[in-house]
Amino acid sequence: MKLAFLGAARQVTGSSYFVEAGGLRILVDCGLYQERRFLGRNWGPFPVDPRGIDVLLLTHAHLDHSGLIPRLVRDGFSGTILTTAPTADILSIALMDSAEIQEEDAAYKKRRHEREGRSGAHPPVPLYTTQDVQATMPLVEEVAYESPLDLGEAVSVRFRDAGHILGSAMIELTARENGEARTLVFSGDIGQWDMPFVNDPSLFERADYAVMESTYGDRDHEDPSLVDGLLAAVIRETAAAGGNVVIPTFAIERAQDLMFHLSRLVYDKAIPPLPVYLDSPMGREVTRAFERHTEFFDDEASRLLAAGRDPFKFPGLTIVRTTEESKAINDSRRPAVIMAGSGMVTGGRIKHHLARDIVRPESTVLFVGFQAHDTLGRQILEGAPEVRILGRTLPVRARVASINGFSAHADRRGLDRWLDGFKTPPRRLFVTHGDADIAADLAERERRARGWTIEVPEYLESWDLD
Repeated sequence: MKLAFLGAARQVTGSSYFVEAGGLRILVDCGLYQERRFLGRNWGPFPVDPRGIDVLLLTHAHLDHSGLIPRLVRDGFSGTILTTAPTADILSIALMDSAEIQEEDAAYKKRRHEREGRSGAHPPVPLYTTQDVQATMPLVEEVAYESPLDLGEAVSVRFRDAGHILGSAMIELTARENGEARTLVFSGDIGQWDMPFVNDPSLFERADYAVMESTYGDRDHEDPSLVDGLLAAVIRETAAAGGNVVIPTFAIERAQDLMFHLSRLVYDKAIPPLPVYLDSPMGREVTRAFERHTEFFDDEASRLLAAGRDPFKFPGLTIVRTTEESKAINDSRRPAVIMAGSGMVTGGRIKHHLARDIVRPESTVLFVGFQAHDTLGRQILEGAPEVRILGRTLPVRARVASINGFSAHADRRGLDRWLDGFKTPPRRLFVTHGDADIAADLAERERRARGWTIEVPEYLESWDLD
């Protein structure tokens, strides 16, 4: 068995792992790079010939795990994409939205360049198109949690609930070679315990090798039970000042989690009556997908639905549908909560809302998700005095706040809890999907605490797993 790290190695985005086992060439995830210094990898040749990949195992539909699949297909991949039913549903939405945003951004940049007299021989083009997404989706096949599936005579796979977003999975590969079975586990993105909608993350008692994410490996989140109070305080203070709470929002899970918490605040009258907007075409469609897969909800969300407190239909909520409705939000002078994508401010409608509100001292930019290095969201969060948005350099006068308790990723304690599930240590643990310093510090801490063999692989590094 061989394992190569094609992405998310000493960085957060671009998750992709290549496994050769039992005569099969297997790809686990195929994610988009979102940190600015790594964006060029999205456009370069894929490290492995897409035509030679037999199967792609997808942990979940977040773009940093799935966003390069249409390019892979366009470049020759024609194998099977295996994933859970909710992920398959959400994937079609996420990839189509990604393609549409890229097409829109390319068109916008082209018009801007023409206005600036910069139109040349190489106009902006999208990374992939909606036609590429349409060619991708017929390759997707759904699998059930906990049901082993043979990929070939010598390799099987089992998907287990990751508790990260609806339908997210950890992947357990078992390869039988020379009379010996070896197991390789990919954690995917490990969720937090006791979060809305999703079940708790799965634990493994054993694995020969494991690949574990480390996004929040250097910190502990706020207690999830405090999230409602923190969110209510930000909204009350901002509304009293006459400003908007602008929330860069990941359309998958984060938007739905926000609506879950906001609905409780509204029903409990913990915040003043004010408009709440979800201005995300993909967020709207993903919410519909959630409503199609309520059988995957955890007990708490199921009880709320049964009690008539639907988190997706609370008073004051408007799920924006058209571009005209989106533009109209910024014409209102009434304080509001505005949720829009993208979550790291790398594109989408959030930029248009920020262009208006980031210069207003009475408004608040509230981050509720991880902001990768070299993203616009990270610049704002780290206190940049001015930022460039939609071709303009704007001063940051708005209040900037963050609530980490929303995170769909396990924190330091959660990662320890996941590792505690192993009754015997893996022969080797690979730490990925984290900033280089965070992954290295986590690996060293776990080496000292557990005495395990732990590696922090580099981009394109390959290992023979004997």
